[in-house]
Amino acid sequence: MTHQFHAYHMVKPSPWPLTGALSAFLMTSGLTTWFHFHSATLLMLGLLTTLLTLYQWWRDIVRESTYQGHHTTPVQKGLRYGMMLFIISETFFFIGFFWAFYHSSLAPTPHLGGHWPPTGITPLNPLEVPLLNTSVLLASGVTITWAHHSLLYGNRMQTTQALSLTILLGTYFTLLQISEYFEAPFTISDGIYGSTFFVTTGFHGLHVIIGSTFLFVCLIRQLSYHFTSNHHFGFEAATWYWHFVDVIWLLLYISIYWWGS
Repeated sequence: MTHQFHAYHMVKPSPWPLTGALSAFLMTSGLTTWFHFHSATLLMLGLLTTLLTLYQWWRDIVRESTYQGHHTTPVQKGLRYGMMLFIISETFFFIGFFWAFYHSSLAPTPHLGGHWPPTGITPLNPLEVPLLNTSVLLASGVTITWAHHSLLYGNRMQTTQALSLTILLGTYFTLLQISEYFEAPFTISDGIYGSTFFVTTGFHGLHVIIGSTFLFVCLIRQLSYHFTSNHHFGFEAATWYWHFVDVIWLLLYISIYWWGS
């Protein structure tokens, strides 16, 4: 950046936004062909090209931030604002699902039996697997905070241990969620209750998988000595995202599992 008279990062032309868009198109088209024609070839191709695009795009960003010095203080400030706005947009994304749930549950219509849960629906016990899942995710919030504080104080070993533990807890949460879906006495086609339950918890589960992937990439970078105590926004962004996932689950547990049952 020595030839520049400013500290901002002028991003060079990159093929990855285009390949990412084409890969997403392949995935959505592949899902359609899988649903209607039971052929997963296009879907697998879309997944493969998406993974290749993500790997190469993330590789370029890591190179720019760690080795080329493009992520200066003003650039990191812009990244922070961008991450904040992204989390705000995700918050409104979930508000739509909560709105649908409360709209249906606070004033149940006659065809739902006039009460909530609707007639014929046996809700899951909030004190069984959902409570365990809540404990697991809250524990992961503690471990990711431990990892962040260890990184700030330059303790590499504890950072690695706490980050690995967070990823394990996130994976355990996902496995518990999958087992709960198989054991649920209702399906997504069981009216408004089934659709709001599975869409809301399903999208949250997707965010847990995305967050776990985010943290796994941070773990690889931590093992590769990419982070320092004063230059680690990639890790900090992952921490923010994980806390957001925690808060959404708490609201989801209180609303759908506990109050909604």
